[in-house]
Amino acid sequence: MPLCRVLLIGLALCFATGTQAQGYPDRPIRLIAPFPAGGLADVLARAVGDEMSKSLGQPVIVENRAGAGGNTGADAVAKAAPDGYTLLMSSAGILTANQFLYAKMPFDAETAFVPVSNVASMSMLVVVNPKVEAKTLKEFVALAKAQPGKINFGSPGIGTTGHLGLAMLMHAAGVKITHVPYRGAAPAVTDLLAGQIDGVVDNPPTVIAHIQSGKLRPLAVAARERMALLPDVPTAAEQGVSNYEASSWFGVAAPAGTPPAIVARLHQAIAAAVRTPAMQERFGKSGARLLGNSPQDFAAQIRAERASWGEIIKAANIAPQ
Repeated sequence: MPLCRVLLIGLALCFATGTQAQGYPDRPIRLIAPFPAGGLADVLARAVGDEMSKSLGQPVIVENRAGAGGNTGADAVAKAAPDGYTLLMSSAGILTANQFLYAKMPFDAETAFVPVSNVASMSMLVVVNPKVEAKTLKEFVALAKAQPGKINFGSPGIGTTGHLGLAMLMHAAGVKITHVPYRGAAPAVTDLLAGQIDGVVDNPPTVIAHIQSGKLRPLAVAARERMALLPDVPTAAEQGVSNYEASSWFGVAAPAGTPPAIVARLHQAIAAAVRTPAMQERFGKSGARLLGNSPQDFAAQIRAERASWGEIIKAANIAPQ
């Protein structure tokens, strides 16, 4: 192919991409939350979406598509047109761990998406129903060792950070706990409040109101430091369970092939959204740290965590489902 023709094609593609980005967005944007309504992915998606719509000038409509540890909703985004009008509010597990936990994935997590921005990060909590006899993590470990497999912990689903946080706890503490996967955090917490399961390893925003009301009992913070919101709850390390740090995040991703200019525009809207006083106050009170980092930083974080989770899942002997 003559060089002049190659240059003309390149210029045409750049012009088309630039024109598409200049007019973006000109219609509503769909933000898929791959877990049920009421869970943190849903709550964050709606809050961020509302703020994004103000700067983008178009509605950001949240759609819940739960199932398969978030894979069902993520697959819908992976197969959507890469035009910036279908986005994913992803959990960490979808982009970093599910490929090691599911024998058959409907998409390739490493190539199906372009990261836009990490919206929020938080340290996880080990929480139980007050009917559980243990008052501390140390007492809980002793109880679990005396009753291997008889204590039930729920999670938002296989491959979610709640599931992985539980697997890490079992590995670090040397205990066996029965895992009960749900189709999202909200139904798991509902059953925990009702006493149908004994506990969860979950994000602070999902459980903190129930902790503050006395309906749930926190045993430990899965981090190096205590949480400012729960200063009386010790870390796992303070209670003899070392090397147990479990954190969670939720971020926005777009289908692979989305034009860089549109990705940049979306990141700009997300970064502006998480900086608003209303967002900072609302989620700061629930233990979340709002981020809004760049697509490049978010991509690097995902790559590093994917390698780390692969090693952890292998060490914990979690077989693909």
